[in-house]
Amino acid sequence: MLLEVSQLTKTFGGFTAVNRVSFGVAEGEILGLIGPNGSGKSTTFGLIAGALAPTAGSIRFRAEEIGGLPAYRVAHRGIARTYQIPRPFRKLSLLENVALAAYYGSNEHLSREKAFALAEDCLKLVNLHESAVDRLGAAGLKKLELARALATQPKLLLADESLGGLDHAEMEQAADMLADIRAKRGITIVWVEHIMGVLMRVVDRCVVLDHGEVIAQGAPAAVSQDPKVVEVYLGTDAFA
Repeated sequence: MLLEVSQLTKTFGGFTAVNRVSFGVAEGEILGLIGPNGSGKSTTFGLIAGALAPTAGSIRFRAEEIGGLPAYRVAHRGIARTYQIPRPFRKLSLLENVALAAYYGSNEHLSREKAFALAEDCLKLVNLHESAVDRLGAAGLKKLELARALATQPKLLLADESLGGLDHAEMEQAADMLADIRAKRGITIVWVEHIMGVLMRVVDRCVVLDHGEVIAQGAPAAVSQDPKVVEVYLGTDAFA
């Protein structure tokens, strides 16, 4: 397994946000990490990416323990993440935003020229050509967020709610883009999302969280029919 999460737990005072979560991600796989709001998805991402330190449990990437490492060291080992709410540097151009990620996020010592060349390549990969950040709508900002993550040259991409704020056509394009990144770059992807209808056609497997615990995992078709999964999603728009 490229990534192995074992008995991962995170508490904040008396609140347990993630409780003994275990799953693995094979190299080249797209894994969907799903669950209703507040189920622990983003906290799990924060633990893997180094934004949070685990209370207990293990996170192994390429057979090395990374749990508790700072985010920059996790990034240099080959893990990148996107965020639900993109926060680009608005006084910089798109190219400069992505080049900055390439320069500081990669484990290579890149020259300025190589960083900008890599940034151009990543912007082409996500089909983004606008020159000013302020011209971008929700879909464009999501693409920029993805390009910045790709510029760090990751082995594993953690995509956090890449469909948020998009209309249906944009959702389909974003899903196709993640599949294309896997196909063209061989990047393994863990995709956190609560809109299951689009996610299910792209991922190889799903892990479902509820109240910080794994309640189901397996192939998309089987998971979507699991009685526990159906129960936690009742009354939501997840299957829309």
